[in-house]
Amino acid sequence: MPNQVLIIEPQNELKFRGLFDQGYTTYMKLSNPTNDTVLFKIKTTAPKKYYVRPNSGSLEPNGKVDIAITPQPVYVDPNEKHKHKFMVQSVIAPEGKTNIEQVWKEISPDQLMDYKLRCVFETPRGTNLNDAGDNAAQNEVTKKRVAVADEAKASNASHSSSKEAVEGFIQNEAKRRDEGPADSSSVKTAFSKSENVESDLQKATNEVIHLREEESKLRHENLRLKEELLRLHQQVGGEQVAARGHSYGPEKKEQAVLMPWLAIAIGMALLGIIIGKFFM
Repeated sequence: MPNQVLIIEPQNELKFRGLFDQGYTTYMKLSNPTNDTVLFKIKTTAPKKYYVRPNSGSLEPNGKVDIAITPQPVYVDPNEKHKHKFMVQSVIAPEGKTNIEQVWKEISPDQLMDYKLRCVFETPRGTNLNDAGDNAAQNEVTKKRVAVADEAKASNASHSSSKEAVEGFIQNEAKRRDEGPADSSSVKTAFSKSENVESDLQKATNEVIHLREEESKLRHENLRLKEELLRLHQQVGGEQVAARGHSYGPEKKEQAVLMPWLAIAIGMALLGIIIGKFFM
């Protein structure tokens, strides 16, 4: 594997100020001291936890570019941070090749030039978070202490509320015993009122059911009467049609009897007119 031809700043470590949720940006500078065009790519072991712009490109002879690297606002385990690394891959652009993506696909691994940098996280006070083993343990202890304190507060609050409930129950029981008969009569009155209300509700329910049954019967009776009326109408209509047919019968017979005599009379009249014309 050939040596890296680009000049990379910083050389060994990428230092980030603050934590991931603060989103501080650090910069990597690439310089091309050669007389050839150099293609580059920026890769990382945690691609979902950093914004890198630009993450690839080309450098003309004596060209320079600043790479902005910003941690994304996501939770990262303190023990994981010291494992994050960045790598700069570069290759001298072949002559006559204009499609950069095609060049990266066709290039052989032996022609790639790699350069790796590790990530270092610092607080504003300058504490290195990569040596965070002790800090992580301390944080775990602190979390456990807070959890225990919260559980103790919750337990005390629950105990206090239970105690107050018991005391209130005892006071109410004592008061009830002191008031004795009055409480008993009020309870009986309440029960009697409740029973009366239930009885009224039951009566109202039964009345509604009875009314619905009556309504259903009336509807059936109405339908039966309509059917009967329709049947009577049909029967009367049929009788009228039959009566009309019988009334026209004799007239038709009389007309049939008169028709031959009427024809004979007309024929004789015509014959008389013709004979009269010949003898006149």
